[in-house]
Amino acid sequence: MDKVIFFEIPADQPKRAREFYETTFGWKMNEIPSMHYTQIGTVEADMMGVRGTPKEPGAINGGMVERGDPVKSPIIYIRVSNIDEAALSIEKNGGKILTPKSPVGNFGFAAYFRDTEGNIVGLWQFATPK
Repeated sequence: MDKVIFFEIPADQPKRAREFYETTFGWKMNEIPSMHYTQIGTVEADMMGVRGTPKEPGAINGGMVERGDPVKSPIIYIRVSNIDEAALSIEKNGGKILTPKSPVGNFGFAAYFRDTEGNIVGLWQFATPK
């Protein structure tokens, strides 16, 4: 069974959004200016980011990006072992791939799809098995 492992929140003004989530929920923020990205820690983990393992079962951490295509509203990411195989299954079952598999640093690969209800969902494949 493929699991939800991550989320992303888009922001028009990332600084304002970081301050909101830090102040309101006590989340930890790790800004990565070179990637125009912020890692979000909602729970203690062995490290920040998608490779980090939360210390509480069932908890997930996430990230923040500048709002744009295709991330216009919050997105969940599903971990799959092979994005190419998942893409074939998505299309076979009525979904549509919006962006092809793309590398994310040396961490892994991401892609976006639209499900049968019009929701945009992310796919994540680790660069090396975890």
